[in-house]
Amino acid sequence: MMDKQAKIYVAGHRGMVGSAIVRELQRQGYTNIITRTRQELDLTRQDAVEAFFAAEQPEYVFLAAAKVGGIIANQSALADFMYENMMLEMNVIHAAWKNGCKKLQFLGSSCIYPRLAPQPMPESCLLTSALEPTNEAYALAKISGLKYCEYLNRQYGADFISVMPTNLYGPNDNYHPTHSHVLPALIRRFHEAKEADLPTVTCWGDGSPLREFLYVDDLANCCVYLMNHYSGNETVNAGTGKEVSIRELTEIVAKVVGYEGQILWDTTKPNGTPRKLLDVSKATALGWTYRTDLENGVRLTYADFLSNPMRAER
Repeated sequence: MMDKQAKIYVAGHRGMVGSAIVRELQRQGYTNIITRTRQELDLTRQDAVEAFFAAEQPEYVFLAAAKVGGIIANQSALADFMYENMMLEMNVIHAAWKNGCKKLQFLGSSCIYPRLAPQPMPESCLLTSALEPTNEAYALAKISGLKYCEYLNRQYGADFISVMPTNLYGPNDNYHPTHSHVLPALIRRFHEAKEADLPTVTCWGDGSPLREFLYVDDLANCCVYLMNHYSGNETVNAGTGKEVSIRELTEIVAKVVGYEGQILWDTTKPNGTPRKLLDVSKATALGWTYRTDLENGVRLTYADFLSNPMRAER
């Protein structure tokens, strides 16, 4: 168990996941949380990261920093996604181990699992077949990070763990029209359609793919829980264990936003992976389960969107 006064470094604290972890730590009474902005500490620079860890000596690390984006962003910047994610995670994990960090938690993504993985996807299906091509670069970087944690455990007796979340949404999300993930992108699209009184909104594909969504504050609760209750080489899936079709998701978002026009589907556009659901039985057996249902989570996220004056630029 982490002591309430332990020095805890949250890497990526301005992002959706990192900021949620900071909120959860504060909610639970942790008082010695350290953070650095990207301007203060470039995690892709090994010398800067090593100097930071040598000076600060954090006892615990939540590694939530990452370069993230949707399908378009991933496909248009394959090299950037691989390089930046590989560099920052290797630098942080290595410096944490080198400086005697008691425990590190690495945050990955469900895209690490094979495109045709069994559904729901168990942790054990990692590296059993080919990855989804549209986010392969990001997935390879994340796989490298979790494997490095495992290898440090096996070779040096470290206590570094990995958590693999499903699709996330919530406060501080990225609502960029082309670089965001599906749920925040839908929130922005339906909001702007309502504001412009547009009669229709067109969505990609046919709406049939099934997806799982986890509210980010629930993930943060899971992360702190696992930091206190889990040690092991295998990653732990974090999700709801429930899925919804993209068509159902658009209807929920339209309802929450208050858009009353017609939803059309552009079937010339790709659907992506037909189904992507995590097996969350391991997290459940460890004593954790999610709290926020999808519609309530979308309402909370839309409220965040409305309160964010810079949403158009993100």
